Amino acid sequence: MASNIQPVKMPTQAAVCAVLLALLSSCTNVPLQQGSSLGSYAGMAVSGGSLTNAKLRVNSPAVLAAQTVRIAPTRVENAGGGSFEPKDLALLTNAIDRALCRGLSDRFKVVGPNQPADLVVHATVTDIVATNRAVAATSTVATLGASVAMVPIPRIPIGLGGLSAEAEAVGQDGTQQAAMIWSRGTNMLTTKARISSVGDAYSLSSAFGADFSRMLIKGQDPFKATSSIRLMQKIKASFDSDPKDDACKAFGPAPGIKGAVAGQLGLPPSWSDKGAAVSQ
Repeated sequence: MASNIQPVKMPTQAAVCAVLLALLSSCTNVPLQQGSSLGSYAGMAVSGGSLTNAKLRVNSPAVLAAQTVRIAPTRVENAGGGSFEPKDLALLTNAIDRALCRGLSDRFKVVGPNQPADLVVHATVTDIVATNRAVAATSTVATLGASVAMVPIPRIPIGLGGLSAEAEAVGQDGTQQAAMIWSRGTNMLTTKARISSVGDAYSLSSAFGADFSRMLIKGQDPFKATSSIRLMQKIKASFDSDPKDDACKAFGPAPGIKGAVAGQLGLPPSWSDKGAAVSQ
């Protein structure tokens, strides 16, 4: 007698990709938040990637002709209505400065405060979506438990944080040569939970710094760069503890291996990032 039992089919690659895509899209929606720190918001084109919202404008000839750049300290503009600890905001803004400095030093000579430069860059945090610390703690415990059993597990899809920021590069005559409004929310797969209200915003700071840096380095829309280039820049920003330009040392060393361990364990940014090396 023939059996009607059919063998269980393994999920197809398309099905697996569909599941992963659904998980990846389960992220915090952080709309673009226009602040008031840029000299102009005119002529900005909509851009961005699968995870990032952005508007930008760049004067390619002027940016590509520049050789030196100075980074003004990143500010916070009404983000969270004062609900975040000053020390956490200081770590966040310094992490953005560090990411900008390390990214821009790939092509530019980064000079110190009050030194003349072809371009002056300044960024502003316009919104922080707070990470729910209790949910982040639960996600961390679940992830650590699953890692022992060698089973990957996504974050709990609630209480995810995000970041919105803007930046511009101004020439020696005070004219805006490049500008970007940027926002990104955390998703379930690509950002480890940190038990800190600014944990996700801190983790996204390097992505913002890298995107703006690429725009100035290439003089064009940075979201057209290949994913492999973005990955290498992210790795360099995380583990390169010896910046090329002395001016970057003011923002302190990257957390490096210690930071990677802290991220895996869900520890707050302050556990591994000691912030600026000197007063800004």
